[in-house]
Amino acid sequence: MTTAPRTTRTSPYQSYVYAYPHKTAYRALRERPALTDLWAAEPKDALSLYLHIPFCEVRCGFCNLFTRIGAPDGLTGAYLDALERQATAVREALGEGDEVRFATAAFGGGTPTFLTAAELERLCDIAEHRMGADLGAVPLSVEASPATATADRLAVLAARGATRLSLGVQSFVDSEARAAVRPQRRADVEAALARIRDARVPVLNIDLIYGIDGQTEETWRHSLDAALAWHPEELYLYPLYVRPLTGLDRRRTGPDPAWDEQRLRLYRAGRDHLLAHGYTQRSMRMFRRADAPPHGADDHACQTDGMIGLGCGARSYTADLHYSFDYAVGMHEIRGIIDDYVSRPAADFAHAEVGHPMDADETRRRHLLQSLLQAEGLAPDDYRARFGSTPADDFGPELARLADRGWLSDDDPATLKLTPEGLAHSDAVGPELFSPAVRAAMAAYERK
Repeated sequence: MTTAPRTTRTSPYQSYVYAYPHKTAYRALRERPALTDLWAAEPKDALSLYLHIPFCEVRCGFCNLFTRIGAPDGLTGAYLDALERQATAVREALGEGDEVRFATAAFGGGTPTFLTAAELERLCDIAEHRMGADLGAVPLSVEASPATATADRLAVLAARGATRLSLGVQSFVDSEARAAVRPQRRADVEAALARIRDARVPVLNIDLIYGIDGQTEETWRHSLDAALAWHPEELYLYPLYVRPLTGLDRRRTGPDPAWDEQRLRLYRAGRDHLLAHGYTQRSMRMFRRADAPPHGADDHACQTDGMIGLGCGARSYTADLHYSFDYAVGMHEIRGIIDDYVSRPAADFAHAEVGHPMDADETRRRHLLQSLLQAEGLAPDDYRARFGSTPADDFGPELARLADRGWLSDDDPATLKLTPEGLAHSDAVGPELFSPAVRAAMAAYERK
């Protein structure tokens, strides 16, 4: 059975937790530790590699990603120059030998396909020749937009081993795209999807957003069916957020229970529609076609294995420190950070500058949070094997609050997982597990 929920006024949409701690908890590192020291004792046989491209042709009204609109002549080339300098310094810091191996790779942004076909070739060369990632042998995921998913770019990515292409569509209804400040036409989206299918990348993901002004259950179903017509291997369903310093920021102030209810209603309708069409739910956002080919590294776990991020918006993870460069949302600040990045000499990339130390409590929280937000949940025996304690030992009060709301399932004592309603409230579950220190740091962060 599942614990009966109690009435709660908690907003279901507090924060999308795709990484913990959030970058707003990062601070300048006084010592600027050398990467050689940070990685010396780290396991390096199943690393994740992420290359960040901070450019887009437009910036959507909901977007708070680290990206800028367009690029003056020469900036993308200068950025790749800096990326290559950083890759050289980081690879040297990791050490030589067979113990360094990348199990998975991804290009994100921004929009990686903002780069030209020739620049994408160079990006792949940096990943392979500078970092040593075998892109033809590991899963490689790439993000794209309809306007930049051109045949020549897709041909490069397919030839270099891309196994997953994620297309940001958000809505197949032109009026909704305009309401989200995303100038696109459905005809252009359909043409891009046709090119992706022609390129034969094994996994196509389509991103859709619910909660847009003017969106109804009928128009939401229309977008879902338009996406399903392409038989995507994956679909991500995102609730719309209006975040500070974004284009939509001025349109909403304070809590909006009616909007919360609209988004929950659309989420449930979308979830049920995809489940009825042969998709399995992997998280609140992710749905995967039951017969889709496997994608993802068999030997990399985000809870335990390290990540190397290259580019001024990327983050890297060791057991003791999460680090990156400075973070901003405002366009003026982002441009300044990018300009600083491209001007750096190679020696600057041999140190960590901004980050958040990970003590034993934060490491446990991250493991619990990143496992619990997946539909399959967490095996307490695995947690005990790693930490010598159980989730209940370490986070009893937090888990009790989740259970009290009906968000924790008690159907299987061998697995700690969310109920269907708990998954629906994932963006409230995640923040519930933040440490007091991370909450304080995020609250003190000065937005820019």
